Amino acid sequence: MTAPAGVRPDLAAAQRRTVRTLVAGQAVGAMGITIGIATASLLALELSGSERYAGLAQTFQVLGTAVFAYLLARVMGRRGRRVGLVLGYVAGAAGALLAVLAGVLGSMTVLLAGAVLLGATTAANQGARYAATDLAEDHHRGRALSLVVWATTIGAVLGPNLTGPAGRLSATLGIPALTGPFLIGAVAMVAAAAVLAVFLRPDPLLLAREAGGHVPAASSGTSWGRALAVVRERPVVGAAVAGMSLAHAVMISVMVMTPLHMEHGGAGLEVIGVVISVHVLGMFAFSPVVGWACDRVGRGRVLAGGGVLLLVALLCAGRSPEGSSPLIFAGLFLLGLGWSCATVAAATLVADHSPLATRTDVQGSADVAMSLTAAAAGGLSGLVMAAGGYPVLTLLAGVLAAGVVAAGVLSLRGDRVAPA
Repeated sequence: MTAPAGVRPDLAAAQRRTVRTLVAGQAVGAMGITIGIATASLLALELSGSERYAGLAQTFQVLGTAVFAYLLARVMGRRGRRVGLVLGYVAGAAGALLAVLAGVLGSMTVLLAGAVLLGATTAANQGARYAATDLAEDHHRGRALSLVVWATTIGAVLGPNLTGPAGRLSATLGIPALTGPFLIGAVAMVAAAAVLAVFLRPDPLLLAREAGGHVPAASSGTSWGRALAVVRERPVVGAAVAGMSLAHAVMISVMVMTPLHMEHGGAGLEVIGVVISVHVLGMFAFSPVVGWACDRVGRGRVLAGGGVLLLVALLCAGRSPEGSSPLIFAGLFLLGLGWSCATVAAATLVADHSPLATRTDVQGSADVAMSLTAAAAGGLSGLVMAAGGYPVLTLLAGVLAAGVVAAGVLSLRGDRVAPA
């Protein structure tokens, strides 16, 4: 395979190695994130005894993602992508083990502490998609980013479907049934950390700096300050971050309450796991097509299209009866697909417009904003569910989805990629 025009052969080869390694790490590490999705809210409900607090585990995990997105961005800015990604997975594995301990002790406090650490793995996954763009050409950046996102499909679809077997493993080990998925997840996260520690060499960010003749100087101001300066100079970054944040908030708020909506209608844990698996399939399986579309028709158009898909998804989910139904399957699949379009497009826009000198500052701040927005939505989702039910939750989420469409339209002016 020859190097693309304008790209040094050694850099092209390094880019291919980087993407392969990130794909392998994501495939394994994603299992660690998604295997607990179907049970996190149920475990929180069991420990707290109230639906009002059922969404807190996911909310604290998203808050942890925000904290670690900032911390890992600082580490990657100084030490490179590899060190930051490995730290994220190791911290996530520790969080999964705390979730197991929480179930054994019957402690909601320990569960929330574990959820915060679990957020580190999500932050690492987000950092990995940016790592795929460090050495990529402009017109291949969406494709490179989306391939790493796609790799999540392997572990992410497998993870929720291991919910049933994980429950049986829990019985064998004498621990609560809802903690088994977290135990398997911890093993997966350690494996992902090992893959990245051994094979992510040379470090793509450090190599990009070397190739660009960039030697990091002493940082002036705060990481947030440097990121905001880029947003003021390049408004398209602000539009992209807004679209990415709102799309993530829509997805988190509805996804985390779907297991409760289904359980109210008598759906079993394994059926709930299948629905979450279909949702995750929508999130990740089609991302290479989304990345191709970003490179061919433009990031802004794909971002706006993702918002439209989210609106259709919310219409299906909101009309679904409690329990298992074709509408809930369709709604959750489209929720994932809309999220994929919005997130891949917005993240590619952020990668396009992040200067090398402040790249990790901008990307880390974007992920912090996305996580904080989703954490607020996830926290409120339990209150909305208790007060008005699932249909009201999907209706309110529709307001946020409309904001995703608006962000896509606003970002069109700064989109680097002209339609083919």
